[in-house]
Amino acid sequence: MKNHSYYPTYNVMDEQKEWDSHTRSIVTSRLVREHSYHFLTPVETETLRAWCALLMDDHRGDIIQTILTHIDQTLAENKGEGQRKVNVPPIQNLLRQGLKAIDEAGWIADSRPFFQLDEAAQKQIMLQISDASYPPTEAWDDIPQKALFHKLLLLSVEAYYSHPLVWSEIGFGGPAYPRGYVRSEPGQLDPWEAVRKP
Repeated sequence: MKNHSYYPTYNVMDEQKEWDSHTRSIVTSRLVREHSYHFLTPVETETLRAWCALLMDDHRGDIIQTILTHIDQTLAENKGEGQRKVNVPPIQNLLRQGLKAIDEAGWIADSRPFFQLDEAAQKQIMLQISDASYPPTEAWDDIPQKALFHKLLLLSVEAYYSHPLVWSEIGFGGPAYPRGYVRSEPGQLDPWEAVRKP
């Protein structure tokens, strides 16, 4: 997502005084850039950083860091997936082997890791993986390319749209609890909600 907002003066963090302490701590933790990783290796982290920035069309480090932290936490906690298609490995295996295969794709394309390729080369590899047309190599054994692409897309989108800066850009007022929304008719806004600029 290109850095553009219809709400250029709106900052959802101005509303944090209305949130309870637990909610406030969750949201403000998304603004912290420095995190240690519990599952991802350094190469996997850099591969993901490049992949997610391209996937979300947003290269802002603080937002991409939130995505990486979310993915690492999801993998480290390994709470289960609810549902998984037949022949798709568990998320930890899918992402670990999938990121290895993505990294290998960079070496095959230009004798460099994926995260060091230029954006056009990265995009070409991503497009091939997204429709499962990347040429099979041993690294892709048992890793369905479309499933990998969709899992990374899902994890990236859910983390991206949980970042307060993105909330501000799309005019989202943040957590409703405990204050709640009062005006719910079309076209009506509560006084603290963002007003779209033309």
